[in-house]
This record gives sequence, C-alpha cells and structure tokens, in this order.
Amino acid sequence: MAEVAERLEQARAAAASGAWPQAYALLREVDDAEVSDPDELEMLGEVAWWTGRVDESNDARTRAFAVRVERGEEPRAALLALKIAREFEHKRSPLAEAWWTRAERLLAGKEDSVEFGYLVRTRARLALIRGNLDEALGQAEETLAIGTRHGDRNLMALGLHDKGTVLVHRGEADEGMALLDEATVAAVSGELEPYTTAVVYCGIIAAARDLGDYARAGDWTEAAKRWCDRQSISGFPGVCRVNRAEIMRLRGSWPEAEEEIHRAVEELHDFHPDVAGLAFYELGELQLRMGDLDAADQAFRDAHALGTDPHPGLALLRLARGEVEAARRGIRRALDDSAGNRLRLARLLPAQVETALAAGAVDEAKASARELDEIAEAFRSESIRAWAAASTGAVALAEDDRATAMQSLRRAVRISHEVDAPYEAARARLVLAEAFDADGDEESAELELRTAHATFERLGAARDARIAAEALGRRGRDTTVRTGRTFLFTDIVDSTPLLEAIGDEAWQNLISWHDRTLRGLFADHGGEEVDHAGDGFFVAFPDPQSAAQCAIAIQLSLADHRRTHGFAPQLRAGIHAAEAQQGGGSYWGKGVHEAARIGELASAGEILASKATADQLDRIARGDSRRVELKGIAEPVDLVEISWR
Repeated sequence: MAEVAERLEQARAAAASGAWPQAYALLREVDDAEVSDPDELEMLGEVAWWTGRVDESNDARTRAFAVRVERGEEPRAALLALKIAREFEHKRSPLAEAWWTRAERLLAGKEDSVEFGYLVRTRARLALIRGNLDEALGQAEETLAIGTRHGDRNLMALGLHDKGTVLVHRGEADEGMALLDEATVAAVSGELEPYTTAVVYCGIIAAARDLGDYARAGDWTEAAKRWCDRQSISGFPGVCRVNRAEIMRLRGSWPEAEEEIHRAVEELHDFHPDVAGLAFYELGELQLRMGDLDAADQAFRDAHALGTDPHPGLALLRLARGEVEAARRGIRRALDDSAGNRLRLARLLPAQVETALAAGAVDEAKASARELDEIAEAFRSESIRAWAAASTGAVALAEDDRATAMQSLRRAVRISHEVDAPYEAARARLVLAEAFDADGDEESAELELRTAHATFERLGAARDARIAAEALGRRGRDTTVRTGRTFLFTDIVDSTPLLEAIGDEAWQNLISWHDRTLRGLFADHGGEEVDHAGDGFFVAFPDPQSAAQCAIAIQLSLADHRRTHGFAPQLRAGIHAAEAQQGGGSYWGKGVHEAARIGELASAGEILASKATADQLDRIARGDSRRVELKGIAEPVDLVEISWR
C-alpha cells in the first residue's frame, strides 16, 4: 500500500506540473482496483484525457461520478457529468443529453454555486452552436457574474471568452475581441487551469480567423503551440494544428501546412472527431489549391463523413471540374444551412459569386457580392473586404463595367497583400488581367498575368499556374523566351524560438539585416531577384557555380552573425539548374517548380541541389545523393547536400 500511495503522489505531482505522459505512466503502474478514491479517479480521467485516451478518461470519470453521488457530493458529481457529456457531444452520441440532464438535476437548488456556473457556461456554449446569440449572450453574462461572485478565475475567463465570442458573431467585433484578449491574457499568465487555457486559446484564434485577422490569429496560434509543447499534451495539439495549418495555408506556407494537417488528423481521430473533420476539410482546401483535384475530393468526403460541411471547398472543386450546376446546388445548401451566421456566410459567398457567374446568373452573383460587402463593413474585416472587392470586381467585369471592375480588383489585390494572403492576391490578378484586356490595356494585363503566374509557381498552385501560362500563351507576344538558368530558393526555418528569445523589435531588425545581406550577396554573385515573399527569396543565376557559391556565402554570413551577435535565423536553400520560360521579369515552368520543391525539402542550415546541378560544380564539396519524390513532379529526382561548414 505504501508503494501505491507513493506512485499516486508522484502522479499527482507530475499532473500538477503538466507532465501528463509521466503522470499517466505512473498511474498505469497502479492496479485499477487500487485507484478507487474519487480524487484519484478524477486525476486518472484528467491525465488520460490530456494524453488523448478519451474512452479511458470517460471510464475513470464515470467511476468517480458514481462514488461522488453515493457520498452525496452532488456539485462535484455534476461537474463530472458535464465533462462526460462534453466528450459524448464530440462523438455526437445521444448519451450527451442524458449526462447534461443528470448535471441539471444534481444542481437543482444550488443556483448560486461555482458548479452551477459551469452548467450555465455549458448552456451558453450550446446556444452559440445553435446560433441563438441572444440566449448565448445572456448565459455568458451569467457565467461571468457567478464566477466573479465566487472569485473563480476559470469561470470568469470562460464567461469573458464566451461573451466575447458572442459579441464577435453579433458584429460587435472590437468589444468582443477586447474581452477575448482579456481572457487570453489570464491564460498566458498561467492563472488558469489547463482546460480553461486551451478553450481560451482556441476561442481567440477562431475569432481572429473568422474575422480574417490572420496576423492576430497567427500570433495566438504560435502562443498556443508553445503552450501545448510545454504541457507535453497528446490529442489537444491536433486542435491547435488545424488552426495553425489554416493560417499557414493562407500565408502561402503550403508544405508546412500539409505537414501540420497530417499530424492533426493522426492526433484527433479518436480524441476529437469533430475537429478531425475540420482537419480533413483544411487538407482538401490545400490540395484544391495545389491542383490535386482527386486528393481534394477524397479529403472533402472524409470531412463530410466526420460531420463537417465540405463547402465552399467542394463547390469550388466541382466548379474546377466543370460541374457548374452541382457546384451551385452544393453552395446554395450550405448558404441555407448557415443563415444567420454572417461570419460563416462570408466564407461561402465568394464561392457563390463564382458559381453564379459560371452559370451566367449575374444578378444572383451581384446580390451575393453586395451581401458580402455588407458583412465586411459590419465586421470591419480587411480580409473579408478583400473577398468582397474581388467578388464585386468579377461581377462588374461580367456586366462590362470595366472601371468598377479594375478599381475593385486592384483593391482586392492590395488588401490581400496587406493581410499576407498571396494566393488570393494572385487569383484577383487573373481577373484583373481580364479587366485590363477588356479595356484595351494589354501591357497591364500581361504584367498582372506574369505576376500571378510567378506567385502560383512559387506556391505550388499547379492548376492555377497552368491557367495563367495558357493565358500568357494565347497573347501571342514575343516577350516570352525559353532560357537556361540556375534557380535558388531560400527560406527561414523555425523562426518562432528565436523570435521568442529576442523579442519583436529585435526580430524585425534582424529580418531587415537578413534581407539586406542576402540581396547584397545575390548582387555579388550575379543573381537576379525574381520574387520575395514572407521570409523567402526566389533568385535566378546564370550558372550553377555562382548559385552554389552565393548559397554558401549566405550560410556563412548567418553563421558568422550567430557567432558574433548570439542569434541569427536558420535558413534552408534549394538549387536547381533548368530551362524555364522567361518574360516580364519572371520565370516559370517545370524547372522553377522543381527548384521550389527542392528548397522545401532542405532542413535548417542545409543547402540541397539536384545531382545534375551539383555535378556541374567545381571545387565545392557535396554529400552522397539520395532519390526523392517531389510533390507535383512525376519523375523522382536525385538530390545532394552542398557542404558549406
């Protein structure tokens, strides 16, 4: 018995410090029959939940519930009932309703208690899910009031979180985000229990994402990820990863986004099927943009099977396949199901405009564009304003109102760049090129097409790049030539730990130094900067030797800065010599796509080159070759690492 007591005490200490896997391992050394005290059972339930073992968690909590009821400890039993109900809700089980009813019965007559506050909080959350914002707001305010009366920081934070979320959905975005920020500060400062912290993090990320405030969503996503890493949590990080992946996709970091999604699916399948559905949906959105329509189709089907609405992605997929009527039916049903949820409508309406225009229903598209613009102004969201401007421009072009089309589409491009959404900016450029052509300005049209094409190539949006290339080819101009170049792609890797260590101001100074240094080295080695997006550069060199020497000089400069100043970003680089189409200050084609994919495979501090390129180098050491598959490229490629240390 002494050994069991010691194990339980060690597990309790590990759980208190957030060392969930260690706590679970200690508890598994104790026989189930010896874990019978309700406190111990609750600890087992908590530890199992945080390590992703939901069924085991529910079993322990159910046993603890029975003991609490038998002892007459109704409030504690009610809290357990609410936790058990929550997990059955995630699985869409009718048992959730039964457990909620048990909690309500146990708390009858105890309306001014902390435990009743958690029941009220559950009512607020369910009302929000049903779209009853007035009821949700009232319940959230009561949650906050009960938490305040009893000095319960967790209940107060949940009340602030829920009230802020409701206000955001009501269109009172500034006030709502202020409350969410207040709750999140409490989470960041370590004042709250782990579950409350997780809820608050997810809430502010979701609200910022819905409002299109990707910078804010990205900042809080990184903070949530750091918290998850410190807690050594399995399961819940998958929720963080879905949010993180969406931000990465919107900002153009597609390989990293895909990796996060696959990890999220693995972590969430049993832990939280609802969010696993969102992960599959996000995967479908990414694959649709990358041009892999079959893979996107399967991902949307997987999302639907888990209860996630597969639109607007599925409608856009059908549109890409020429199934216009099927796309219209799908998006109309999604719009009907989302009536009253204006932030959800904002995500659906751009697809509604696109499908309506494809069907020739200009008036229908115009009404949807107008509604989208109204939502953008109501929520004062820059991202939604970009979607609205792109939709308004497309409708105006269909009506041959070229002046309005060009003005709106230029606005869409500008705002998309400001919110760091490169794919959306490039898509708007394609339509803007059509508007310029209709107005007789062929030079401006070609410039937009080339810029869009370069962006699609860099992102790996194969289908859109092909559309842009075909549009350029139809122009029949002699400004495009096929030429041989060596392409270098660079990108900063794992910037978050360094940013945390040195702070925002020092980081911005460091990035400015990074850009200046690299541009100077490009010039020294005869490189032509083609594109610069985020932390990465795309540069063309006349030959492999100059490209490799430049990449080595870059890594040496960063290493020297790290040695003399104590910090510098880690950078990866990819080099590939190939023929490509050149024109308008840009390069595109299969060779560029291969070079970009090689750069993505490099690790921090690594320079990778195709073997065929490395074989042309003189007096530059390199490692052994390895054969790899490049995404979007049919044939495998041999790669080697260029030595620079």
